[in-house]
Amino acid sequence: MKKLMLGLFIAFGISACSLNNEDFNTDCGPDVDVPFTGFPLLCNYSVKTLPNNPLAVLVRTQNEMDDNFTKHANTCPVASDPNIDFTKNYLVGIYAGVKPTSGYEIKMTSIVENMCEIVINFYEKSPQAGEQITQTPTYPSDFILINKTSKPIIFNRTTESPDNIVIGTFASQCTGADCQKFFQLNDFNILKFQNVAAGSYTFEQYKYTNTTKRGEYSAFVKNVPAEILALKGQTKTYGSPDAADQGGVYFQLRQTGTITKIYIDNNDTADQSDAVKAFKKAIKDKVTSLK
Repeated sequence: MKKLMLGLFIAFGISACSLNNEDFNTDCGPDVDVPFTGFPLLCNYSVKTLPNNPLAVLVRTQNEMDDNFTKHANTCPVASDPNIDFTKNYLVGIYAGVKPTSGYEIKMTSIVENMCEIVINFYEKSPQAGEQITQTPTYPSDFILINKTSKPIIFNRTTESPDNIVIGTFASQCTGADCQKFFQLNDFNILKFQNVAAGSYTFEQYKYTNTTKRGEYSAFVKNVPAEILALKGQTKTYGSPDAADQGGVYFQLRQTGTITKIYIDNNDTADQSDAVKAFKKAIKDKVTSLK
């Protein structure tokens, strides 16, 4: 298997890997996709020393966590569990280094494992044409939980589109486990968000589990009606979703740095065209197939 090997060194007192890659060839047998959990670390922690240069870190114990991150009160709109069971999991973090403005991003997308190592794939995003940015330095980062391992971890830089879709069904007054079901469709994986709170649809605050599957965004975006595509960055509500707890359907499109949000009443209201009604059904069918 051909991959990108990273030089290893110690940083912040924990195991860390440089993101400067060089080619390395070896044969370690077949690769197997490995699940992981996205961890919204910044809801409950801040980094004690933000790295100016690209960096990957592996946190293996609570002492390492305490030494390198400052725990603070939850800053996300919903409750976020700050605890990690280090007898079962490690925390992996990647930093893009300091960037001159907003609009930059770094994201781990998939993990493959073979007989001798674990490879974590990631991509980086720069500001896209037409994207509104702020002229303030930023430090893009991403954090995930992986199963505890003794294998070396290698980071492989890939090229991916940051465009994605979030779809979901909701019922605010429902109290069951399946009342809020939300998924992100990318062209490199599918994310299932955990414990989404009714009406709180800023998804960076939630843990998620991933499924490695390519092409889901490109396939589903073909269903989006022209009238919704034309909204470009607006938020629109069809009908009165969740009135009398009948629930509703959620759609979010991130395309070239612009985010469009749509709420659709479960009932077929007068403002829903035939195309919107068909799209609502396509969302419900997709959510059912993914849950």
